[in-house]
Amino acid sequence: MRALQIVSAGVLEVRDVPVPEIGPDEVLVKVAGAGLCHSDVHVLHSPEWPLPNMTLGHETAGHVAKLGNDVTGLAEGEAVLVYLVWACGVCRPCIEGRDNVCINAGGRDAMPPCPGLGPDGGMAEYIKVKARYLEPLGDLDPVTAGPLADAGLTPMHAINGARHRLTPGSTVAVIGVGGLGHMGLQILKATTGARIIAIDSSEQKLEIAREHGADETFLSDSDTAAKVLALTDGYGADAVFDFVGVQPTVDLATKIIAPDGALRFVGLGGGSFTYAADSLTSTIPWGVDVRRSYGGTRSDQRQVIELAKLGKISVETKQYSLEDGIQAFADLEAGIVPGRAILVP
Repeated sequence: MRALQIVSAGVLEVRDVPVPEIGPDEVLVKVAGAGLCHSDVHVLHSPEWPLPNMTLGHETAGHVAKLGNDVTGLAEGEAVLVYLVWACGVCRPCIEGRDNVCINAGGRDAMPPCPGLGPDGGMAEYIKVKARYLEPLGDLDPVTAGPLADAGLTPMHAINGARHRLTPGSTVAVIGVGGLGHMGLQILKATTGARIIAIDSSEQKLEIAREHGADETFLSDSDTAAKVLALTDGYGADAVFDFVGVQPTVDLATKIIAPDGALRFVGLGGGSFTYAADSLTSTIPWGVDVRRSYGGTRSDQRQVIELAKLGKISVETKQYSLEDGIQAFADLEAGIVPGRAILVP
């Protein structure tokens, strides 16, 4: 079969590799579509990444091609989504429904593995998956559903962890309306009564934000913080979701968060801010809780799938053939992919 693999740091190739052999508790999935995100770009260019000849792709959907001997509850030909977080399922956090912080597969200083960032992923004609990591898609199209496994899951988890501030009449700021942000905005619109401010450096992405129900949109510049504060009578946004995470967006997020607000860093752009445990710090107001999170839980994933089935969220996609995967990476790095790039084998 054909697969898009990292050969070495910064080098991608579409290669011929064997079709995976499955075990008794595994399923062979014929890939219909695999999403491409900035995490893949980060892995591609990381000199420390220790896994050459790894097939990328952690946003994968397809059809069941073959079932292991012990697998029940799935049928050949069924459309499925590959869940992002490959946790143990039996430790205390997993039993509590917090599988994205699994003790056995992750731990204090690591994250549970996910396909394409350790185990071989879905940018290939087939992927093997333990049956318990599959979610039925029903009538959803698996060609475009793959990004629900990250671009949908990750914002849903961040939003679910901030619902105490997403009350009717509240204001929420979405910074970055790309692959993650455009999904986060839709989830906020579908599940809260908050006023939504969308902020991006691209007018094209702000137009997407307006199409998906943003109440206010601001092109990011040196005056953006002042505009948000003016819109909120100087108080700030009750919740801020930074879906980019570079230094300018982190700086903006800390400037516009309201007292006692929920500040959520979702993008992995490497930005930071200094926080002091004293009464004089001015970086963020009193009472702000700050959180960064990995992926999401199984409950978050099922909520995302249900919203998609109801037509309340959808993924903006640009499709590429698997053979054009290297070009898709280049387009994503150039910032010219609205929403999510999808590789179709």
